[in-house]
Amino acid sequence: MRLLLVEDNEALAEGLMVLLRGSGYALDRVADGASALAAISTESFDLVVLDLNLPEVDGLDVLKAIRARQNRTAVLILTARGAPEERIRGLDLGADDYLTKPFDVGELEARIRVLLRRQAGHRTSSVSFGKVTLDLTSRSFTVGGQPVDIPAREVALLETLFLRAGKVVAKEAIMQSLTGFDEDLSANAIEQYVSRLRRRLAPHGLTVKTARGIGYYLDRLPEADGEGVAPA
Repeated sequence: MRLLLVEDNEALAEGLMVLLRGSGYALDRVADGASALAAISTESFDLVVLDLNLPEVDGLDVLKAIRARQNRTAVLILTARGAPEERIRGLDLGADDYLTKPFDVGELEARIRVLLRRQAGHRTSSVSFGKVTLDLTSRSFTVGGQPVDIPAREVALLETLFLRAGKVVAKEAIMQSLTGFDEDLSANAIEQYVSRLRRRLAPHGLTVKTARGIGYYLDRLPEADGEGVAPA
């Protein structure tokens, strides 16, 4: 999952970057509204954490511009403006949630998880495909209640495919979901991650198939036919 943090407070931004990257998110950060609009117009994000008191372009104007473009990316407003009328205006302009400063980082992470779950179309905290279950809260995978040992980067890849199980995910979309502005991930590297993931999933009846020239999708191995996607 790829997030965009729009925050001009350096100390707060640094802390949130450590927190969210440590939780396994691909995270980009910009410090003003104009840069936020430029990033959103050229890149794809699963969620935007948006401060309101921004230089150059105010956060509410950023939000208004995002929605005017028919962009439905989830937006979590994070601001010191706590007056009810400010919250109402932000929500009316299309924000998905609103958290005032100072805040508890645990609550921030929980709200992010809820918005990402909603964005992916899941109401419950877990979803299953075949024998494998993804816990959307811990972002971990289990089979029969036992954890599946998968490295962090492969977890991010499997999560991207899992939430779109049965649908082809373009290589470009996978790259964007796994990396930030300052990272470089080649198509060959994606292929290597996919190859490793196939080996880890095979004992559990799942595989990653290639849609040649397009991308990849999660599927069941032949002996696992009959099992589908269902909330756990």
